[in-house]
Amino acid sequence: MLKERVITGLSGWTMVAVLVAVPVAGIAGLVGLAAVNNGEPPPVAVVGLFLLLIVDLIGWRGLTIVHPNTARVIQLFGRYQGTIKTAGLRWINPFTTRRFVSLRIRNFESGKLKVNDHIGNPIEIAAIVVWRVVETAEAMFEVNDYEHFVQVQSESALRAMSAIFPYDAHIEGELSLRGSVTEVSHRLGQEIQERLSSAGVELIEARISHLSYAPEIANAMLRRQQATAIIAARQKIVEGAVGMVEMALDMLSAKNVVHLDEERKATMVSNLLVVLCGDRDAQPVVNTGTLYQ
Repeated sequence: MLKERVITGLSGWTMVAVLVAVPVAGIAGLVGLAAVNNGEPPPVAVVGLFLLLIVDLIGWRGLTIVHPNTARVIQLFGRYQGTIKTAGLRWINPFTTRRFVSLRIRNFESGKLKVNDHIGNPIEIAAIVVWRVVETAEAMFEVNDYEHFVQVQSESALRAMSAIFPYDAHIEGELSLRGSVTEVSHRLGQEIQERLSSAGVELIEARISHLSYAPEIANAMLRRQQATAIIAARQKIVEGAVGMVEMALDMLSAKNVVHLDEERKATMVSNLLVVLCGDRDAQPVVNTGTLYQ
């Protein structure tokens, strides 16, 4: 596996000055030789100047611009030479090839994948993945297309992670896709990073952007969620009503407002629970007899 080797090259502005000065000096020297030889420069000097100009023109090809948060991967006749990350105008061997690699933070959103959760329910899920290249040699030479590689492997990790957790937790304390966002995102990030490490890519963040039941079971699951919510709400109402009844009986007994036998207490408890737990306003009933008639 190739490892990144950082090189800097030469200062581009220094080489620009050299490449400008060389032909000027050559032409000045040729003119000086021509003046010495009665206006006719030696043929050898003319040929030398011609070759010098060719070399100078080739030297201009060695200039390359490196933008901030980008890199140039350098190859010489197919062999990896190194990576330039120093921003600015640089000069390297003009016979090398230079491939551009962005080191900036990038992100993409996967398509909506239809998968099965841990208990087999079909769901639709999508994720946002934030990443960047940190090893240019691996990104360029270990995989064919690192951008496509990131996308495919991220979706593969998302499918694998979806099969680990259920959509909703049916047991108290159980992790779920909908209720354990932080834990699920952390697990998804681990799954993706394991797949991208061979491509020189660092995962910065991965989080679920879309989560829903598949259309064919969405209505049934909605009714199930509504029933669960109603049961939970009824449990809270009953807990509160029992507490209020207990408090009422204790206060009546402590203040000696009325003395109730067990049957009257049972009747009061029944009436209070009906009033407190009912989903409609209570309708008063006037009793014209006694409690026992």
